[in-house]
Amino acid sequence: MSDIFDCQKYTIRKKFFKMFGASFHIMDDQDNVVMFASMKAFKLKEDIRLYTGEDKLSELLTIQARQVLDISATYDVLDARTNDRVGALRRRGFKSILKDEWLILDTNDNEIGMIKEDSLGLALLRRLMNQVFMNLIPQKYHAEIGQNSVCAYQQNFNPFIQKIMVDFSDDFRGQLDRRLGLAAGVLLSAIEGKQH
Repeated sequence: MSDIFDCQKYTIRKKFFKMFGASFHIMDDQDNVVMFASMKAFKLKEDIRLYTGEDKLSELLTIQARQVLDISATYDVLDARTNDRVGALRRRGFKSILKDEWLILDTNDNEIGMIKEDSLGLALLRRLMNQVFMNLIPQKYHAEIGQNSVCAYQQNFNPFIQKIMVDFSDDFRGQLDRRLGLAAGVLLSAIEGKQH
C-alpha cells in the first residue's frame, strides 16, 4: 500500500481500559492496526492526535478544537507530515441535540458536505438511555458531498467496546479526502461517544 490513507474501509476501536483521555486503534480492512489515536485528558480544547503506532513516534494527523466548550465546535484537521490544513469539521450544535449532524469544511472553511446520523427515532432513544446501555442501539451516519454519498459510519453492536466501521466504498470520484473522513470517524467515536 502506497499510503496509510488509501484503504476503502477502516475500523476504529476504542481502548476499553483507559483511565484518563481516550485511545483508539484504527485497523485496515485486513484487521491490521495501521494507526493509533490518542485524546488528551483534562484539556479545555479537544486535542486528538493520530500516529502510526502506540509508540507515538510518527504523528500523522492533528484534530484540534478551535474554541473551548462550544456546542457548535469546529475541529481543524492538519496533516502532521506536511503541516498542511486538510479541512475542518463543525458540529451543528443545537441541531445535534436531537440528531447528530456535522458540516464538512474545505481548507478555506467553505461547506462542502455534511455527516448526518441516519435515524431520528433511534437517536432520540439513544439519548434516553444511560451510558451502559446506549451501545445496544448502534449509531449509523452517512457523509454526503453534493448529492453523492461519500462515506458511511456504522457503530457495531457491543455494550462494552465501541467500534465504528468507516466505509469509503461509495466515494467513486474521490470527493472526500480520506484524512478528513477518517478524522470524522475518530471524532464521532471520541466526541459523540462521551456526550451522552
